[in-house]
Amino acid sequence: MSDLAGLGDFLQRRREALQPEDVGLARGVRRRTAGLRREEVALLSHMSTDYYARLERGTGPTPSEQMLTSLAQGLHLSLAERDHVFRLAGHQPPARHSATEHISPGMLRVLDRLDDTPAEIVSELGETLRQSRLGAALLGDVTLRTGPSRSVGYRWFTDPGARAPYPAEEAAVLSRVYAAGLRELVAARGPDSRAAELSDDLRARSPEFRALWDTHEVGARPPEIKRFHHPEVGRLDLSCQTLLDPETSHRLLVYTAQPGSESAEKLRLLSVLGPTPATPG
Repeated sequence: MSDLAGLGDFLQRRREALQPEDVGLARGVRRRTAGLRREEVALLSHMSTDYYARLERGTGPTPSEQMLTSLAQGLHLSLAERDHVFRLAGHQPPARHSATEHISPGMLRVLDRLDDTPAEIVSELGETLRQSRLGAALLGDVTLRTGPSRSVGYRWFTDPGARAPYPAEEAAVLSRVYAAGLRELVAARGPDSRAAELSDDLRARSPEFRALWDTHEVGARPPEIKRFHHPEVGRLDLSCQTLLDPETSHRLLVYTAQPGSESAEKLRLLSVLGPTPATPG
């Protein structure tokens, strides 16, 4: 049974508790609203302002699970708060497991402060869940991908463009890294996991992956420098720092260039360009 009035009250309380800087928005000079404005929450949650306002008033239709998921991320809810809004709307909360796409509020707050740095939050399968502004300029909006190709490891073995920036010997190393990483994940998550489905698909589609899979290699690690080729600024060599959320197995990847390098200058140029897709490895 749903409690839409209770849902509306909870959403309003959470909105009023957030400040623009908490969610990566500019405060502006004429702000009288306590916390975020309704239109700001609607923007963050990918819905119309009218629809969100009706939810707060308790007069709108019962929101779908997809809408609740968007609201939970837009309002930077914790997993407990996300589960609460699902129950208020009369839905069973999603199961809590490592494959969740709900990003923790703490990790979102870190990403929101990296507007001038290429960064992305990825799942344990290498699916990009959220990007910084400069991350989208470097990589394009990778969050728009669907199906198995959301996984960078899957694209590596099925899309020749994914390895275009790399010389053959470096591409061979990364092939081993992606195959070994997926093997470790299948062992950790089990034969009924999404990781196992991905490995089955790749073995059927890629002879290279199948041969690497049969070696049973684990523990392979990527090179310290990641190479990108952007259609407008050319090649960039970037270091990658990783922050792991152990509860969700999400990773925040932050790409940095050596100060004074050509890649650092290209990153500054990218900050004024739009999100033109690069070819990542």
